[in-house]
Amino acid sequence: MSKAKTGDTVRVHYTGKLDDGSVFDSSAGRDPLEFTLGSQQVIPGFEGAVDGLTIGESVTTRIEPDNAYGHRRDELVLEVARGEFPPDVTPEIGMRLAIEQPDGQQVPVTITDVDDSTITLDANHSLAGQALNFDIELVEIV
Repeated sequence: MSKAKTGDTVRVHYTGKLDDGSVFDSSAGRDPLEFTLGSQQVIPGFEGAVDGLTIGESVTTRIEPDNAYGHRRDELVLEVARGEFPPDVTPEIGMRLAIEQPDGQQVPVTITDVDDSTITLDANHSLAGQALNFDIELVEIV
């Protein structure tokens, strides 16, 4: 039976959990996730766990931040004056927005604090700094 390798398009079912056991994502009840090994469409640790699997094979893996969404970076947290915020938006903690960089690139941010004078925005990925635990099953090599 052939093993998944770089360049193969694969379909997998997965469940991702944090160390406390809480599920942060899963393909349960949905179509399998499809991606091409070596194309950097998924985090490196996930791709590495699928590489070498045979169809029907399952693996449980723990992926440290360096091979997932990286470590939290303080420089990705910024405070903006409330007056710089669009007047038609009522900022709330947990609200997700996109800010535009000078080069036109959109960067997703989450509002983490709001007070009378400032709004704190965090551009770190919500899973940055966390180890991720995955149960993965290779369903198909396309």
